[in-house]
Amino acid sequence: MSDNKSRLYEIVALAKEYCELCEDASSFSKGEFTDRSLNLLPRIYWNFFDIDAGVALEDLDYFSNYVDEELYEQIRGRIAAVMGVDDIFLETFEEDMQYSETPISASIAEGMADIFQPLFNFINIVKDSEGEQLEDAYISCKEDFENYWSQTLCNIQKALNNIKYGQRLNDENYD
Repeated sequence: MSDNKSRLYEIVALAKEYCELCEDASSFSKGEFTDRSLNLLPRIYWNFFDIDAGVALEDLDYFSNYVDEELYEQIRGRIAAVMGVDDIFLETFEEDMQYSETPISASIAEGMADIFQPLFNFINIVKDSEGEQLEDAYISCKEDFENYWSQTLCNIQKALNNIKYGQRLNDENYD
């Protein structure tokens, strides 16, 4: 994987851009936030999909979690405030959906905060180790991507796309 080192640093920069967007969410309009998110999410997905980690997770050191409940809630709350009534969307990939007679909803803010957490951990592991743990931090984050947040990212992207293009003609509060 060391051949990909420069690409991994690009992923760190992309992760940092995403985390800054989430941290600064309250400074954007819903339209600006949606547009920036739609710009970042596919690139994040592609980069975590495209580079093969190549090492089993059990070979890695344990990494600290840099996101506590308070920070998570701050991020979630900022995004929820920006998204307003558009924060909630119907979740179609929820496992329980096949057994439910009522729709299951999800939150863009909660999903974005769920993605924020591993990316924030990733960039801080790299920063604190002065790049020495770049590859291991990526492998750990990719493992989380594959097992947890890849589907969340896709679902959020679909919901944001609907806000941008599906409701845009009828929504005077987009920008």
